[in-house]
Amino acid sequence: MAIETSGRSAEHVRLLEAAEGALVGGVPGLFRLPDEIQLVVREGRGSKLYDVDGREYIDYLLGSGPLILGHAHPAIVEAVSRQAKLGSHYFLPSEPTIQLAQKIRDAVPCADLVRFVGSGSEAVTAALRMARAFTGRDKVLKFEGGYHGTSDYALYDQKPHGSAPETTAHVESAGIPKVLGGEMLVAPFNDLETSTRLIAEHAGELAAVVLEPLQRCVVPTYGFLDGVLRVAREHRVVTVFDEVVTGFRLAWGGGQEYYSALCDLAAYGKALSGGYALAAVAGRREIMALSDPRIAGRDEYAVLGGTMSGNPLSTAAALATLGELEKPGVYERLHAIGNRLRDGLVAVGEIVGLPLQAPGEGPCFQPLISEHPVTDARAISRGDLAATYRFGVELVRGGVLLSVGTKMYVSTEHTDEDIDRTLEIAERALRRVRG
Repeated sequence: MAIETSGRSAEHVRLLEAAEGALVGGVPGLFRLPDEIQLVVREGRGSKLYDVDGREYIDYLLGSGPLILGHAHPAIVEAVSRQAKLGSHYFLPSEPTIQLAQKIRDAVPCADLVRFVGSGSEAVTAALRMARAFTGRDKVLKFEGGYHGTSDYALYDQKPHGSAPETTAHVESAGIPKVLGGEMLVAPFNDLETSTRLIAEHAGELAAVVLEPLQRCVVPTYGFLDGVLRVAREHRVVTVFDEVVTGFRLAWGGGQEYYSALCDLAAYGKALSGGYALAAVAGRREIMALSDPRIAGRDEYAVLGGTMSGNPLSTAAALATLGELEKPGVYERLHAIGNRLRDGLVAVGEIVGLPLQAPGEGPCFQPLISEHPVTDARAISRGDLAATYRFGVELVRGGVLLSVGTKMYVSTEHTDEDIDRTLEIAERALRRVRG
């Protein structure tokens, strides 16, 4: 790749070139900004991120969501520093790990027991494994457009394929065993008739229904979640909420509390630990107990674990994070400032003369240039995705960082001044897109 040098220091260019030579794709994971705005980070503080040239960005990427308290929050820094002096890893129970499990159990409506893992992908994988162990069935129903990480069972239909009410599962990664395609069922989100029909028709072979209660930026329509949960319960199909994004973000009890919907198992990550590597599965005792190492060797035992799972450094960070989030008024303010930004973006679109929407909820939403109401992934695909992408690029150029073309996350550290500045930059960016 030819590194874009305009406006960058020699040191910044050197680091970008070094990344290209040492990291796959020049980045640590699967996310990469467009070449013309790719950057190397120096530090983050509060709601701001700074590249190695010292340029400031108002950060709505937030590490892809974990930094709900912003960068380097003092409570997290202090908790991690204190724990680091006592050791970072034991592979045995420790006080912060036990306390965190208790706090998750008390906060999460479906939680009787908790199992820690290393990432959101692992958490969803673990939940589906326990569902298959519990039911003795293999198939999984997911919803078109839903993102559930990078496991073999997850990488199907994360974007729409065709227009039929139900679709043949479409694999979206090389290296996935072809046989798994026959184990996946796919329905459109917010289509209760198709979803419940598929559950009933395949009940004898269906282990689980997995869904995000807020699917990326698509809000569930009235009765959809309740209807899916009710029919799955009637057919003894395990319901799995992927709350990696919504957990401890939409409300203290996550999407289950926010949408008043009780599932069997739920996967948590991102906001749980404020930027440290940690995720969890929580759920009904009789299902979770299938991963108890004391039953190892039995046919029903579901093997779940990882060397670093629930390490005290990450759980100390999580306890500090949740300690801040459970303070009075935090979620009210998080929604208020996020909704102020959402409403402001829509108003900017009206001023400029482009149909800019901001579907989702206050703490997490997606700017989208479209005239179509956003009810599912297909509705998103009918928007002007090229213009939406250009809008995202122009935002980053202007000093507003986000995942270009997709979501924006809001933290407790974003201020009214941040929102005002963001909307000013957004208007200039949108005018450039229109021009």
